[in-house]
Amino acid sequence: MTSSARRSPRSIFLGPSAAVLVLAAAGCSLSDDRPSVPVPTPSAEAAAYCEALHEELPETILELERSDPSPDSELTAGWGDGAIVLRCGVPRPVKMDDPQSEGVEADGVQWMLEQPEGSGPRFTTTYRKAYVEVTLDSTYAHDITPLASFAGPVAKTVPNRL
Repeated sequence: MTSSARRSPRSIFLGPSAAVLVLAAAGCSLSDDRPSVPVPTPSAEAAAYCEALHEELPETILELERSDPSPDSELTAGWGDGAIVLRCGVPRPVKMDDPQSEGVEADGVQWMLEQPEGSGPRFTTTYRKAYVEVTLDSTYAHDITPLASFAGPVAKTVPNRL
């Protein structure tokens, strides 16, 4: 009886310890610190352009390393843990119908600017067969420099609509 009394405390102690280890391991493997970004649902034609664009995107932008958002998709990409996020194949923004909308040009690629409330700027390509959206965090509120990193890949893979 003494030997079973000695085993009981040990098994009670090991049971919770093993459970804690299993939960900790599961927590580490299941956690995903990547930002979540909605994946667009473009037409098959636009998706093909987006897949080609995905292959041409740079690994770094302004010293920010590529860190794609979740879920994994060839239609999304990111740099700097969400500081810069690209989505390809987004719907045509309604604001493009507004003749007062603002636009910028970066190395031959035209972008429409939107400034959503409480966040950084959002740019969407114009005159392309697939719409490419780039969202910048508030660090880039008055800086379009990151767009230059996308101009070459967009021009190479997403043809002009005109």
